[in-house]
Amino acid sequence: MYGKYIKRVCDLLFAIALLPFVSAVIAVAGLLIRLEDRGPVFYNSKRVGRGGAVFIMYKLRTMKVNAPDIRNEDGSTFNSATDPRLTRIGKLLRQTSIDELPQIVNIVKGEMSFVGPRPEIPDEVLCYGANDFRKLDTLPGITGYNQAFFRNSIPFKQRLKNDVYYVENASFLLDVRVILQTILVCVGQRGIYSAQGGRTVDRE
Repeated sequence: MYGKYIKRVCDLLFAIALLPFVSAVIAVAGLLIRLEDRGPVFYNSKRVGRGGAVFIMYKLRTMKVNAPDIRNEDGSTFNSATDPRLTRIGKLLRQTSIDELPQIVNIVKGEMSFVGPRPEIPDEVLCYGANDFRKLDTLPGITGYNQAFFRNSIPFKQRLKNDVYYVENASFLLDVRVILQTILVCVGQRGIYSAQGGRTVDRE
């Protein structure tokens, strides 16, 4: 009952209530992004959601225009505190997770939830094992079990196992715990970047 109906109602009510505040923060961040390099404010990325449906996820742009796509050896997206692709304001937006705020629009559209497994880019789904696809049984989230308790400090395969754990144990109390822990992690800025090395891959 909670995962199918109550959670969606809560997501929608909270998203609508937060829209004025979130819009103001996005407006200020967007101005700073434009002032730094005159590039686009938003970065729109194809992601895989519930049931394998592909949707466009909205983010504030944190990288330089036309930055190359770099992946870890396990196929997951590379990120690092010394990533040369990050702009100055982009690094701050990453550290504070402000770059994720536009995803409140994805919540209103019913494509995402406040709490759930992080949505993958389509190429990463190709690396799934049979049981990993269970993470697609629920809406992806702006934050989730991995982001709250591990951020980017664990390998891709372990993140998948944790996502499946969340799907199998989702509840109102777990979601509250995840949200509170996410706030603590964002304030402390722990585990923001992974320690893996990266390799450049061709964009389509």
